[in-house]
Amino acid sequence: MDVLERIDEQVKNNPIIIYMKGTPKMPQCGFSSRAAQAMQACGVPFAYVNVLADEEIFQNLPRYANWPTFPQIYVGNELIGGCDITLEMYQKGELKPLMEKAAATSGGDTAA
Repeated sequence: MDVLERIDEQVKNNPIIIYMKGTPKMPQCGFSSRAAQAMQACGVPFAYVNVLADEEIFQNLPRYANWPTFPQIYVGNELIGGCDITLEMYQKGELKPLMEKAAATSGGDTAA
């Protein structure tokens, strides 16, 4: 399977997914850490992909949605953005309802 097809499958099969450096429990970048913390604070399960553990995804994810940096957060099959946008949405109270809606309409969460 082509790496872009693999990314597309992950995005479509997970209502909420973050592509980050490290993991939510062991982030390896400040931006990834802050974005994952905001998502965890919403209390909605989400999937993650450690881009440092998958060179193909690390090299090609920026082409998938034409977004050059990490982390990348997808909710309901759509890129919502990176760290700054995620934190802004969290602070405005917009992130949690968006995540809840995506999780509710998907019928549950699966690991990437």
